Amino acid sequence: MAPPDNDVLWARSLHCTLGGTEALSGVSLGVREGEILAVTGPRGSGKTTLLRCLSGELPVRQGEVWFNSAPVHTLAPAARERLRRERFGWIGPEPCLVPELTAWENAALPLLLRKVPGRAARAAAAEWLDRLDIGAAARTRPHGLTHAQRQRVAVARALVAAPTVLFADEPTAALHRADGAQVLRTLTAAARSHGITVLLATHDDEVAALADRTVTLLDGHRAGSVPPASGAEGVAACSLSV
Repeated sequence: MAPPDNDVLWARSLHCTLGGTEALSGVSLGVREGEILAVTGPRGSGKTTLLRCLSGELPVRQGEVWFNSAPVHTLAPAARERLRRERFGWIGPEPCLVPELTAWENAALPLLLRKVPGRAARAAAAEWLDRLDIGAAARTRPHGLTHAQRQRVAVARALVAAPTVLFADEPTAALHRADGAQVLRTLTAAARSHGITVLLATHDDEVAALADRTVTLLDGHRAGSVPPASGAEGVAACSLSV
């Protein structure tokens, strides 16, 4: 079965087992270009696992994950890594910045790794840091920033290279409500203005309300769907090895 032409991401019958526990059970979905899709559900429902499978971080062995009508599930590890680096952005619940680098260097890192000239990379990073109200701390290293400031730098880093798809895994879970609201406003505004497709994993209904559409996971399968029988055709398995 070929993916629809207007779906930038498409997956069929994903089934993932982590640590002996079934994390995804026959999850299928499609995401349109420029769409903000919220993946909701309680903690442990499989939201993070689904985003990792869709981004190619967790390799699919039998099922199907497609990006722009090209198969991700058949790519070699190096090709999946290149895809994540060049076409995808990722924001997690924790910033994970490089401690030796300043805020602007952390934000510009995806561009610097692509050999973008330093002046252009710095200008692009500065623009996003300013939009996230953290530009005044551009020369500060992570240890001199608050947690909320570090997370804003991580958001700038994810957006600076204009990814085709942005995976946001509980990006404001550790932030105070006001800080989280400002980050989400910037994320959604960037997605709308730059045509970025966003997959937003959240257990917060107020966050999910910002999306165009919502998919809910419960115990590793889509709410309202029937998990496939064991060994059913099209079931995909994935592991932690890359």
